[in-house]
Amino acid sequence: MRDFEVSSSARAGYARPAVKRADKARRIRRILDDVYPEVKVFLEHRDPYTLLVAVLLSAQCTDVKVNQITPSLFARAATPEAMCKLSVAEIQSIIRPCGLSPAKAKAIAGLSRILVEKHAGLVPADFEALEALPGVGHKTASVVMQQAFGHPAFPVDTHIHRLAARWGLSSGRSVEQTERDLKKLFPPLAWGRLHLQLIQFGREHCPAQRHDYAACRICSWAASKAHIARESKQRRRSPQRKPR
Repeated sequence: MRDFEVSSSARAGYARPAVKRADKARRIRRILDDVYPEVKVFLEHRDPYTLLVAVLLSAQCTDVKVNQITPSLFARAATPEAMCKLSVAEIQSIIRPCGLSPAKAKAIAGLSRILVEKHAGLVPADFEALEALPGVGHKTASVVMQQAFGHPAFPVDTHIHRLAARWGLSSGRSVEQTERDLKKLFPPLAWGRLHLQLIQFGREHCPAQRHDYAACRICSWAASKAHIARESKQRRRSPQRKPR
C-alpha cells in the first residue's frame, strides 16, 4: 500500500496501532512531497520589502485578495522610501479590501519610516529587528526570514497549528508550542518547504469543519482519536442548516 492510499481498515473504523511521532512525521513528509512535489510562495512579491508588506496584509485576509491589491499598492510605492511619501490615508484607501485597513496602513507607514531611518531602507535579516517593526509578529518575521533570506524558520499559521494537533504531532496548546514541536520533528532544511505544503494541504484536502477523516490521505491513519471524537461531538451540537 502506498503511503498516501487510504487503508480499508481506516474506512471501516477498525482500531489502528499506535504510531510514534517521529514515524508519523517521516510518513507525512513523504506524502506531502508526493502531493506537492513543487511548491511556491503564495504571496506575490519582488523583494524582501514587498514580501514583508504582503505578509502583513495577509492577516485575516486571503492570499488571493492580497495578490489582487498589492500590484496597485506597489505601483505607487514599492520601496520604503516611496511608501514614506504616501500618507496613511492614501495607503488605507488602496488596501481597504484587505480588511483591518486602518491598523495595517498605519503599520506599513510606520515600518517603512523605521526601515529608512534605522536600516538604510533595507529589510533586516534579523528576527529581533523584524519583530520590533510595527505590525510584525513572530509569524510574519519567520515568513520573511525563511522566504526572503533562506534562514531556517517554521512559520505556524492557523492551518499548520490545527493540522499538527489533528495528526498528533503537537499538543496544540499554543502556536509557540506547535512551532517548537514541529522543529524537533523535521530537519531545518525542510521547514520552509513543509510550511508551504502544510498550508496548501490544509486548504485543499484537510478542512477544519466537516472533514471526512477516512477519505483523507493523512488523517485516515494519523489523526488523533481525541480530535476525531471532539469534532464529531461538535458536529452533533451544531444546528443543521435548513435548505433554502
